Amino acid sequence: MIDAEEISKSYDGKQALKSVSLEVGEGEVIGLIGPNGAGKSTVMQVLTGQLPRDGGEAQVLGQDPENDPEGLREKLGILPEREDPPSFLTGNEYLEFVSDVRGAEIDKQHWVDTMDLEGKMEKQTRLLSKGERQKLMFVQALFHDPDALFIDEPMINLDPRIQERVKQQINEYADRGGAVLLSTHVIPLAEELCNRAYVVEDGQTVEELSVADEDLSEVFSDQHHP
Repeated sequence: MIDAEEISKSYDGKQALKSVSLEVGEGEVIGLIGPNGAGKSTVMQVLTGQLPRDGGEAQVLGQDPENDPEGLREKLGILPEREDPPSFLTGNEYLEFVSDVRGAEIDKQHWVDTMDLEGKMEKQTRLLSKGERQKLMFVQALFHDPDALFIDEPMINLDPRIQERVKQQINEYADRGGAVLLSTHVIPLAEELCNRAYVVEDGQTVEELSVADEDLSEVFSDQHHP
C-alpha cells in the first residue's frame, strides 16, 4: 500500500532526507518515530505528493506520488502536524466544504458525537480551542474512509478521553483493511497502536522494529538520542 526505497529530499539549502525506506501493508499501523527535526514530516509530505523527492523510489496505492499528486490525495486521508482549518469558516462550513471537494458524504452528527464537538460547530474555527481544531482536522482525514491514512502527531492538544477515541478510530480503520503511517515522537503512542516502527534520525531510517517484540522506549533511549 505504501512503499519507499531510499528516498531523499533537500530544500532551503538543507538535506532533510538522506535515505528513508519503509513499507506499510494493508491493515497495518506503522510508526515513523524519532526526535523532532529527524525528517518525519518531510517523509509524509513526499509520500503524499506534497513535495517532490530528489532521489529514491516511492509507490503509494500502486502509483508514484509525483505522477498525479492531486488524484492520489483524493484517495488518502492526511492529518498534517500543526495545521488548522480555515479560520473564517465555522466547523460545519469546513466539514461541508471538505465533503463537497471530495465528493463524499459525511455523517456529521456521528463525528460531532464521537469527537465531542456538540455546541462548537457553529463557531468560526478561530474561536475554537487548539484541541477542538485538532478534532476537526482528524475528522477531515478519516470521514471518507480513505485507502491509506497519513497522520502526523495526531494527539496534539487532545485530552485523554478524546485520545482514546482517536486510537479506537485508527484501530477500526486498520481492521477494515486500511493502511496507516503514523508519525510521532511519542513512543508510548507507537507502542500502543503500531504493528512495526521505523526509527528515523538525521533524515534516514536507522532501524526497523517489531513492536510486539521490542520495548520501544528502552530501545530508543539505549540506542538513539532523544
